Amino acid sequence: MDEFTLINRYFARQAPHRRDVVVGIGDDAALCQIPAGMSLVATTDMLVEAVHFPAATEAAAVGHKALAVNLSDLAAMGADPAWFTLALAVPDADEAWLEGFSRGLFALADRCDCELIGGDTVRGPRVVAVQAMGLVPEGQGLRRAGASVGDRIYVSGTLGDAALGLAVAQGEIEAGVPQAQYLRGRLDRPEPRLELGRALRGLASAAIDVSDGLVADLGHLLSASGVGARVRLQQLPLSSAYRELHASVGWDAALSGGDDYELCFSVPEDRVAQLENVAADLPCAIHCIGEIVPRPGMCIEDVDGREYQPATSGHDHFRNDT
Repeated sequence: MDEFTLINRYFARQAPHRRDVVVGIGDDAALCQIPAGMSLVATTDMLVEAVHFPAATEAAAVGHKALAVNLSDLAAMGADPAWFTLALAVPDADEAWLEGFSRGLFALADRCDCELIGGDTVRGPRVVAVQAMGLVPEGQGLRRAGASVGDRIYVSGTLGDAALGLAVAQGEIEAGVPQAQYLRGRLDRPEPRLELGRALRGLASAAIDVSDGLVADLGHLLSASGVGARVRLQQLPLSSAYRELHASVGWDAALSGGDDYELCFSVPEDRVAQLENVAADLPCAIHCIGEIVPRPGMCIEDVDGREYQPATSGHDHFRNDT
C-alpha cells in the first residue's frame, strides 16, 4: 500500500461535513471560515509509543486519545472544537492497526463535530501528532491567568485513575479485574470535558487541563495568576477503584500522576451558586478542593492541617536530562 492509498482508505472523507470547511483533505492546505465574532483557539499534542501509551495499547484507543488530549486543551479554553490535522508516523502500513486507529479517531471526532482537514503520514517509529482548532466567542476564552485571592478551586471528574491504570499495565500494582479494566480505560480513553469548558465561560476566573498532574498544572495556573493555593487532601475526588487501592498507593497518583485530562479551575465566591446550578446539568461531577490564597506556592493540607508533600510534582519529559 502506498502513502496516498493509505490516506484515501483510512483518513480522507468524500466531502467536508462542516459548513465552515471550504477545502479539506486533498489540497496543499485547508481553507476554513472563522465566523464573525469568534476567536480561533489552536493547540497541538504529540503521542509517542512507549512514552504516552504502552506499545500494546489497542489501536482504536490510541486514535481516541490522540484527539482527546487536544480537545481537552480546547475545553480548558472554553472553546468548541471545529477542525484538526493529523501527522502520523508508523513503522509499516499495518491495515488492521490503521483501521482501528482511524475508527477510534473518527468516533470521537464525529461525536464532537470536529473535522479532519489535513495532515501528513510518514514511515518511522509510531508517533501521532494532532493539531486541534476550536472557536470561542470573542472575549470569552478562558486562560490560566485571572485567579484572585478568595476564589474557590475546583476539579472535574476524579484524579489519579490514569496513573494507576498505567501502573497496573506495567505490573507495578495489582488490582481486581473490574478495577483494572476501569483504570486502564481512564488511561486509554480520556474524556475531554467540553461541556464543562463551555459552561465555565463567564464563570471561571482561570482554568487549565490536568495533563501532567494536579500539582504541576495547578502550579502553572497559580504562576500565571500571581497567587498561591491551599488544597485540602481529603477533598480530592477519587474513584471507587482508586479508593480500593488507596491504602497501598496513597495520594500521589491523584496529586502528580498525570494523564487525567480533567479541568482544574478557579471561581470567585460570588459565582459559586451560579456554578452549582450549572453543574447540575453537566455530564461530569465537579469538586471544590481548596481556595486561592495570596502567598505564592501551593500548600497541601492533610486532615489534621499538616502540610503534605508528594514525592514528585508531576510529569516532565526533560526532568532527568543532564
